Amino acid sequence: MNHFAFRDNELYCEEVPVQKIAEQVGTPLYIYSHATLKRHFHAFADAFKDVDNLICFSAKANTNLAVLKLFSNLGGGLDIVSGGELYRGLKAGFSPEKIVYSGVGKRIDEIDYALETGILMFNIESLEELDSINKRAGVLKKRANVSIRVNPDVDARTHPYISTGMKKNKFGINTEFAIKGYKAAMGLKNVKIVGIDCHIGSQITEIKPFEDALKSLKLLIKDLEAYGINIKYLDMGGGLGITYNDEVPPQPAEYARAIKKSLGRTKLKLILEPGRVIVGNAGALVTKVLYRKSTGVKEFIIVDAGMNDLVRPTLYKAFHAIKPVVLSEEGEIVADIVGPICESGDFLALDRYVQRVHQGDLIAVMSAGAYGFVMSSNYCSRLKIPEVMVKENKFHVTRKRQKYEDLTKGEKIPPYL
Repeated sequence: MNHFAFRDNELYCEEVPVQKIAEQVGTPLYIYSHATLKRHFHAFADAFKDVDNLICFSAKANTNLAVLKLFSNLGGGLDIVSGGELYRGLKAGFSPEKIVYSGVGKRIDEIDYALETGILMFNIESLEELDSINKRAGVLKKRANVSIRVNPDVDARTHPYISTGMKKNKFGINTEFAIKGYKAAMGLKNVKIVGIDCHIGSQITEIKPFEDALKSLKLLIKDLEAYGINIKYLDMGGGLGITYNDEVPPQPAEYARAIKKSLGRTKLKLILEPGRVIVGNAGALVTKVLYRKSTGVKEFIIVDAGMNDLVRPTLYKAFHAIKPVVLSEEGEIVADIVGPICESGDFLALDRYVQRVHQGDLIAVMSAGAYGFVMSSNYCSRLKIPEVMVKENKFHVTRKRQKYEDLTKGEKIPPYL
């Protein structure tokens, strides 16, 4: 069931008219469907229920506390890439024993925070990082659980900016050097080898890249066993895509069948890190039409949301469906939907067939639940916008819109000025 749907020509989120939310909260704003978030999490978890697993939501996709709390309540774990995400995860109620720390650039203070918290494991991205974690664990009199992120040189066939599994990418340790890394870890007294990790990219719409990566990992695990290195956790990362336009990505059940078939009988505990596939289509960005403009060769619809609110179209030329919040019979036009930022790259859609709209009308930018608010900024001193969660016939503001005074918090003019 699609929880963003039209009733009597008006867009609803669950049982609440989107226009009603916009009128009370203001625009622009993000809206998330509680039912969709819950359904997507269960779809993923149920697909793997017959194998020992831990579903660690990828926090970088959406760190709204209400969203995180929902997944924590459902028994999920968390995949983090910063100390800030660890802080948010703990605030949302995640058990430290269900938190996995990934990322190529862990600072010393972040490593210490994670060690003192007692997270499940660090996914190691370089030998220097391994050495740093060992040293900090020694200083803190801790023992760090580690896995090594192996880069299997698999082409995920996705946008180059979100491809992470090839030799030319900055992530992980190449397969041929992974054994060297594991041997080095064996000689360190403050770390304990517990797993192996792999993440090949994001918005992947085919099964084969995952199968190729798992095949490579299985061979490596077998080689490690010969050296007396026994792996407990197999972290397959995330990356499963969603439908933004005309993509037909595999469903979680199909993805799970392929992974379980390739994995075979094993005693390994499978860790999965879905992000976009759970939250992407559970959210929408709602924005108001400010002005219309025609240059004779181009039609522009100028709205109050900009690239600082949703940067994906600018950054990746990503497609997001554009829907009117209220349907009319005025027909369609081809237009650029652009924001108020003083950049030519400030757009939400280019040359798009959209319903003819007027000043004050509302537009919904769909599939904005992942990499939306989390990538937003205060560029042009614009206020960060509110986030709202809808459950059945009620909605709750889970993040308030910033105020102007928030823009200068923490700043100080020196006395010589």
